[in-house]
Amino acid sequence: MTSFRNYPDKLTRRNWLLHLAALGVPTLSGASLAATAWPQKPIQLIVPWPAGGGTDLSIRILAEEAGNRLGQPVVVVNRPGAAGTMVAPLLKAAAPDGYTIGQLPLPVLRHALMNKVPWDPLIDLAPILQVSSTTFGLLVPANSPWQKVQDLLDWARLNPGALMLGSTGMGSTPHLAMEELLGAQQISYTHIPFKGTTDQMLALASGTIMAGMNSTGFAPWVEQGKLRLLAVFSEQRSARWPQVPTMKELGYAQAVYHSPWGLVAPTGTPAGVIGALHDAFKAAMLTPRHLAELQRYDQDASYLDGLAYRQMLAQSSQRERKLLQRMKLLAE
Repeated sequence: MTSFRNYPDKLTRRNWLLHLAALGVPTLSGASLAATAWPQKPIQLIVPWPAGGGTDLSIRILAEEAGNRLGQPVVVVNRPGAAGTMVAPLLKAAAPDGYTIGQLPLPVLRHALMNKVPWDPLIDLAPILQVSSTTFGLLVPANSPWQKVQDLLDWARLNPGALMLGSTGMGSTPHLAMEELLGAQQISYTHIPFKGTTDQMLALASGTIMAGMNSTGFAPWVEQGKLRLLAVFSEQRSARWPQVPTMKELGYAQAVYHSPWGLVAPTGTPAGVIGALHDAFKAAMLTPRHLAELQRYDQDASYLDGLAYRQMLAQSSQRERKLLQRMKLLAE
């Protein structure tokens, strides 16, 4: 994955249209686009998480900034549930005209591999651009007796099945990461799935669950002293919490997880429309306002153009397939 600040910005509108044409995306010339004055009405942006979470809040700012550049509002529509995968069937059913787009979290790829579904994210969705990437953390309530990861593991080993650990849904990255970690330790636990970050963090802060893994939407909860961050699942320590170890340095070499996300449209959306969306959202993601919002949740802008984003999704799908095969979770 390439960070935006390291990405050479050499993509012209002409090359962008050529990329899309090579992928079989219908093209709409600049003259035709101007003649139809696209967009002529508000654009819906499906966010597959509940309102109020870190991703939702940052996308709302991104949408507002993009709308200013498109000349029409970009309206966020929350469709939570199913570990963030509702966006795929909704976009497949939408008209390919650019007026309905969506945020694509990585679990959408995984869900299609774990279940027999009537859609394929690599076929039915047209990448616009990658926007950001998140890392994950293992958290406990602030008043928990567990001060480090080993405390949690030792207790869970002595109390089989008693550990109540939350994630953002069945098949989500936090769910599979903890399955892999605890499974390797032969520790049984009780998995509690939630629809999104806000619900999970509320349950964790109140002590309804004992621990949870989540993306960096947990940042405000840690800063307010409601949660304790035991470790992060990244290659290096977070600059925001330099005192918190990585799972890798604690001896769990495979416990490195990232969750890049971007924006997609229904396959068949004209190339000129995809290009207009790309340009508006690329500019929007670089605004100080949006970058500051990402920083609130310890996220970085991580730009990829549509072609590179498509390649990244294909590679990620291959990795997910191998992981699920090893865990015997692939759909028959």
